[in-house]
Amino acid sequence: MRECFEIDRCEVFAGYIIDTGATVRACAAHFGISKSTVHKDVTSKLRYINPPLYKQVKEILDINKSERHIRGGEATRKKYLGKHRKNMYRE
Repeated sequence: MRECFEIDRCEVFAGYIIDTGATVRACAAHFGISKSTVHKDVTSKLRYINPPLYKQVKEILDINKSERHIRGGEATRKKYLGKHRKNMYRE
């Protein structure tokens, strides 16, 4: 019974990532589970359960991985821009 649930779960996560282009973190937040679980399911388990689906997900995850430094830099820029604005209004 548990294996069937994990198979379904892997494919649901994969479908969501393919449909939305979501990151592992965004997928985990959407389903309310840990990012470790999503990552393990779509990178390890899905490879053996549904290889064609795994290939599609892997392409998206590779794109997300190549872009993560950009997203991180943008988040840092917004963080410090917000702090700068708060300090301007204090003076």
